[in-house]
Amino acid sequence: MGKKTKLQKFSENRESSNVLEAGKPIFDNVKGKWNEYFKNENDIVVELACGWGEYTLALAERFPNKNYVGVDLKGERIWKASRTATQRNLSNVAFLRMYINGINELFKEEEVAEIWLTFPDPRPKDRDEKHRLTNTYFFNKYRQILKRDGWFKFKTDNTALFDYTLRTLSEFKIKDHVFTHDLYNSELLGDHFDIKTKYEKIWTEKGEAIKYMKFRFE
Repeated sequence: MGKKTKLQKFSENRESSNVLEAGKPIFDNVKGKWNEYFKNENDIVVELACGWGEYTLALAERFPNKNYVGVDLKGERIWKASRTATQRNLSNVAFLRMYINGINELFKEEEVAEIWLTFPDPRPKDRDEKHRLTNTYFFNKYRQILKRDGWFKFKTDNTALFDYTLRTLSEFKIKDHVFTHDLYNSELLGDHFDIKTKYEKIWTEKGEAIKYMKFRFE
């Protein structure tokens, strides 16, 4: 069989139980009920802009007692991630296809124990600041859905975006904020869990240091 077409992949997404997207009844009813969806009371961990789901899948394998939700808009990426989760028999992972600015419509206040943001598009042009996933608008949304003392964790290869994020966070009351401009040569390396996405491998092989931070909202 040849490569599946985009339409075939989208059709499979509609049939996949681990894909939640507009048009499915569960999409409009899962807010506040993620533990019911996973059929357990384990923590809910969200990865924003998960792409092909590499990080979400790897975390789900390493921590089977947590539930993982990868969020991305691209249907083909979600299809690949969903298929891989099924092949690996990962029942603690799901994928949510949506724009991230609507995240509060799918998670209630303090429903999420942890948020990961790994290697998002840096949106370097000034006119695109509104699309940066670490701007004030988005952080206000993340703060609402995170549990009290829930962690926000951020990795990027882009120095400008990392420094922009540090400046943005000065507008918020946060605690336990630690960061490094060189993760692989820092005391925070343990937070890496020995997981490298495709793009992380590409940039590290080019000699680019990986930046990382974590913090909690007060």
